[in-house]
Amino acid sequence: MAGAPKRVLVTRPEPGASETARRLETLGFDAHKLPLHEIRTLPVDAGVIPDDVATVAITSANAIRHAPQDVINRLKHLPCFAVGASTARSATDAGFSNVIAGGGDAEGLAETIAGRRPSLPLAYLCGRVRRPAFEKRLAHEGIPIHAVETYDTVGLSYTAEEVLNLTTRHPIDFALVYSANAAEILAATIRRPQLENLFENTLFACISDRVAQALGGWPRGRIRIAREPSETALLYLLGHTADGAP
Repeated sequence: MAGAPKRVLVTRPEPGASETARRLETLGFDAHKLPLHEIRTLPVDAGVIPDDVATVAITSANAIRHAPQDVINRLKHLPCFAVGASTARSATDAGFSNVIAGGGDAEGLAETIAGRRPSLPLAYLCGRVRRPAFEKRLAHEGIPIHAVETYDTVGLSYTAEEVLNLTTRHPIDFALVYSANAAEILAATIRRPQLENLFENTLFACISDRVAQALGGWPRGRIRIAREPSETALLYLLGHTADGAP
């Protein structure tokens, strides 16, 4: 990239925000973190997991990251369906030995599970705040699910002055947006008049069409949608767009 590095706003929660920022800096971007959510661990007792659970499903690496060790030990010998490659790696690192990655998003994972017809019932490691599509799809297939909530997602708010300081008061070229909730918070945050100059030309890289729609009101020409719901595909948008390609 010629000239000054492109400035990228990273909106995912920590510790992922710092991981993405390091990845961006390796690629030659100037990363600025503005986490729009905080992930908080929930108390979980392994004793609440039924004895007959035979399979595990995970739609977020946070579900593994915040699960207590006794819960991991209780489940790690079972087949584990993970939403994508990154979550599958987290499950493997945690000690799961039979991990199946599939789908890329919750709906796709539900289709993978429904197609494979694993041994049942299924333990679903998940967050307190989640979309219902995954559980609805499996319920439609008659697949019994036991949800094990290991974390909560809490929205964060920033004053205009805090945003100015976190971005060093220079215009943002790209904003990475990972969830519909984050998109709504981001839109409300940056529409304030004090921040107009920072975001008047920002391109919003969204991990899915649903996330793009949640931004609401921005010109479609300033929104890019990843070809698949992964961070690799999301970051591809930055290089693709920065090189002038459509």
